[in-house]
Amino acid sequence: MKYLILGAGPAGLAFANSLLNLGEDNFLVLEKEDCAGGLCRSVDVDGAPMDIGGGHFLDTRDRKVNEFLFGYMGETEWNQYDRDSRIDLGGILVQHPLEANIWQLDIERQVQYLKSIAAAGCNTGAAKPDGFVDWIYWKLGERIAADYMLPYNRKMFGDNLEELGVYWLEKLPDVSFEETLLSCLERKPYGKEPGHARFYYPKQYGFGELWRRMADALGKRIEYQKQIRTIDFEKKEAVTADGSAYRADVIVTTIPWREIEDFLHMPEEIRKAVGKLRHTSVQTAYFPENLDTEAQWIYYPDLNLPYHRILVRHNFLPGSRGYWTETNMERAGMAEEGIFSHINEYAYPLNTIGKPDAMKRLLDWCREKGVYGLGRWGEHQHYNSDVTVRLAMELAERLNNERII
Repeated sequence: MKYLILGAGPAGLAFANSLLNLGEDNFLVLEKEDCAGGLCRSVDVDGAPMDIGGGHFLDTRDRKVNEFLFGYMGETEWNQYDRDSRIDLGGILVQHPLEANIWQLDIERQVQYLKSIAAAGCNTGAAKPDGFVDWIYWKLGERIAADYMLPYNRKMFGDNLEELGVYWLEKLPDVSFEETLLSCLERKPYGKEPGHARFYYPKQYGFGELWRRMADALGKRIEYQKQIRTIDFEKKEAVTADGSAYRADVIVTTIPWREIEDFLHMPEEIRKAVGKLRHTSVQTAYFPENLDTEAQWIYYPDLNLPYHRILVRHNFLPGSRGYWTETNMERAGMAEEGIFSHINEYAYPLNTIGKPDAMKRLLDWCREKGVYGLGRWGEHQHYNSDVTVRLAMELAERLNNERII
């Protein structure tokens, strides 16, 4: 075949459907599960859908991506929300991001946080550090670091924060000291809007319904329960756990590199780059109680609680109830058992200090062999689904144009 696509999560499905839209149907998608959607799958729990991969929503900002996705689930099938996410600071729910909303705290804590931010390295002229933990102190000061950023990120990413770099921090809200001060004086948020400030969520379904429909659009061009064990870069061949071999002119892989057991004809230095990739695993668990809050999700830095975030289902899915938690598997032994739980072995790629160089070497070498990494796991980047779809659309168009030329 022309294209072999490994994985039927958002990246693989968006790439495959983009090929169809370009008139190319000589491809096959292989998926190890018995259904499509990857981290964005949904299951019915307690009478309503639950997204087993955690909190996944469709951002409203990329119109081209949304128009593409609305071709599979029409815009009228979605509700649009203004994001309401909050941080639990000792029982006080402060809206996210904290730096823009400390005015919601009592005056004494506002003064303490402002003094701490004013003394932070970014405001005193200190050089920007290379490590994530040092950056937190440099950017936000000791109080926000101690009360929120350090405990929350340790709960989310595990006890290896010292291994993380700073190159990925464009994902975090950037609020200056001046904007924080203005927010306290005028009692309203200042600064750039955080990601998902407005988002879409299906009216009647979980987020996984979108990806299920995209898989259905592929017809027989997708095969399930096909786990990839080996990639042969000379033959451009993928071999599955049942011994089936698939060859193609181009292979697009969207699955975790660490999930593949063997790479034939791959130089040792590139293998070592794969071996250094790190990720976290997360357990989601559902609880049927309704919460007395309007927030759609809440962050919990309290180290005495196992979970780092909850999604309040009844605040973004009409007719539902309950909430679900997200807990790093390093802390899962502390977690209460809900009436349903699911473990995502591959939840978040870790942005370790040496990762950009390692991934560049890996992906550059693979492209020379006609193998392309795509999406959260193919590129080992903490992409949201809308970013993944845009990258898939662009890759499909680029490769299609190259083959036409």
